[in-house]
Amino acid sequence: MAKYQKLGRDSSARKALFRAVVTALFDKERIETTEAKAKAVQSIAEEMITLAKRGDLHARRQALAYIYDESVVTKLFNQIAPRYADRNGGYTRVIRTGVRKGDAAPMAILELV
Repeated sequence: MAKYQKLGRDSSARKALFRAVVTALFDKERIETTEAKAKAVQSIAEEMITLAKRGDLHARRQALAYIYDESVVTKLFNQIAPRYADRNGGYTRVIRTGVRKGDAAPMAILELV
């Protein structure tokens, strides 16, 4: 049994999906996706915010290695991380929104608190 959700993808496709969703989350600050994807990506997003709170060059380079868009990394370090300076975790929330019409997949909103 896997310790993580495979989401019907091989490892490289899953990693690309997670990177894209995390990039979109920090760009838009609120995204709607399936509940499974939201729960899988939530911990990665929290780790990225913790990196940004550290704020040093190594943390920035680690974030750049994961997040696709450099401007999103700048936003993460300059705007998002300072908001959570005095907060220890719990930077994101998952809100269930019902099911998708086409395939009845449970949907959720993943947003920054």
